[in-house]
Amino acid sequence: MSTIDWLVMTGTLAAIVIYGVMQTRSVNNVKSYLLGDRDLKWWTIGLSVMATQASAITFLSTPGQAYNSGLGFAQFYFGLPLAMVILCAFVLPIYYRLKVYTAYEYLEGRFDLKVRSLTAILFLIQRGLAAGITIYAPAIILSSILGWSLNLTIFLIGIVVIFYTVLGGTKAVSVTQRQQMIIILLGMVAAGFVVVNKLPEGIGMGDALNIAGNLGKLEVIDFKFDLNDRYNIWSAMLGGTFLFLSYFGTDQSQVQRYLSGKSLTESRLGLLFNGLLKVPMQFLILFIGVMVFVFFLFVAPPVHFNTANLDKVRDSEYATELAELQERNAAIADETGGAAMELAQALRQENEAQIQTATANLQTAVASRAALSDRVDELIELEAAGRGSDTITEDRDYVFITFIINYLPIGLVGLLLAVIFSAAMSSTSSELNALATTTMVDLYRRTLVPDKTDAHYLMMSKVLTVGWGCVALLFATSANLFDNLIQAVNIIGSLFYGVILGVFAVAFFFKRVGARAVLNAAIIVQALVTVTFFLSYFEYIDLAYLWLNLIGCVLTILLATLFEGAGLKNKDNIDDSVLPK
Repeated sequence: MSTIDWLVMTGTLAAIVIYGVMQTRSVNNVKSYLLGDRDLKWWTIGLSVMATQASAITFLSTPGQAYNSGLGFAQFYFGLPLAMVILCAFVLPIYYRLKVYTAYEYLEGRFDLKVRSLTAILFLIQRGLAAGITIYAPAIILSSILGWSLNLTIFLIGIVVIFYTVLGGTKAVSVTQRQQMIIILLGMVAAGFVVVNKLPEGIGMGDALNIAGNLGKLEVIDFKFDLNDRYNIWSAMLGGTFLFLSYFGTDQSQVQRYLSGKSLTESRLGLLFNGLLKVPMQFLILFIGVMVFVFFLFVAPPVHFNTANLDKVRDSEYATELAELQERNAAIADETGGAAMELAQALRQENEAQIQTATANLQTAVASRAALSDRVDELIELEAAGRGSDTITEDRDYVFITFIINYLPIGLVGLLLAVIFSAAMSSTSSELNALATTTMVDLYRRTLVPDKTDAHYLMMSKVLTVGWGCVALLFATSANLFDNLIQAVNIIGSLFYGVILGVFAVAFFFKRVGARAVLNAAIIVQALVTVTFFLSYFEYIDLAYLWLNLIGCVLTILLATLFEGAGLKNKDNIDDSVLPK
């Protein structure tokens, strides 16, 4: 990487961190530290909410997802606007009326301390695990670029995020996220222009889209109902909507963003802004991935995008075969490039016979390249087995960064790396802030150490932020066990979000159900969801993970109402103020 790229990347990141620290120098009490001054405007809330969700994983893994599978992953976000409307109508008014610090604080007023503590603990488990993955994602980039050890890189990134999160609390997170999101959007738009301009002479964006469409990369909506299909319209609108309802309505990393709003109206506008802009942003990222796929039809891609795996094979007994496969890969690139050019010309002339022939030739060449890549994966596995080690051959997460490092112009490489690091910093800082807030408000101050001074709780909030940062760093060292990072985050969320959403749904809409019934239901359903996931993971059953959100929510509601009817009732009176008006 050039000196200019280093200056662009480090300068951008340093400016964001310094800005966040300068803007939060006046934070000197626990309320400001955990909630800010509740003075944020809707656009800051909207950008902060988007930045919290849009981690580095979004910009590393999503283009790779489109490279492999096309635009179908966009369906995952179709339930988001609906979820935002529901939350604005029913959930936000309750949180603002009760002036809560956390989403789980509300549950004690509606049920009891046990239910509040259980849901808080479930959140802490899943978000603590996910925070590690959001640190790991950019670490794999920097470690491969610099040749540093992965664990050292993870440690350095984590320290930077922990530093400004500890100093400024939630306000530091929000004000830096606004700047980070602006950099992210500008960087991705620039990447889109560059990848189109890098296509061969005579091939424009229209040609690239036509080629991608003929290879099935532009198919967005899949109406086929299949419980084992991760991304179709049914899993998106049912499982996905429930996932977003739980994530934005009950996950403290998001709730904390809009609870810092100047008013209920500002928070509502911020969430609606997120719902309207998030889907187009995901289409942009997926579009870039599809364009990278078309680009590599004309340019020989690596036989494997994770160079660390290739380096190990080069130092093994399989080095000769790998070299032969790389030569074959270059020859196949000539075949794919020629077939793609023929297809573009046939599409311009609207010659159906030539279109069919060129498409078939291109599909054959692409299949040959895929078979060659499969053999490289086998060599990687054989080399690892020879060392008595396990390895991950899935390389989708490395596709976009390979394009950035090797094909973007000087200066823009640094900007795109700043985009990825900004995304990592924004989401990780939100998560650490939310983990510390939940631990402090729902467990430490409420149950473990009540009746201490504000100064004590402010100090402990910072200590807890550091503590959760260390947990995230520890888990980040194990994140390479997952095949695809963006799916790993969604899987972890789906394991817990359904049950948490079910508890909140009972709290909002089933006023006759009491604490004991919902507590027993939540514990049982969480166990069932976990068992169901592992049965699916080991292929004993066929069920896509998004359905776990719907299953967890619906079963929690059903069991809670059944237990209530069977006599597992809470005799305490329910305060009507905690119910939707």
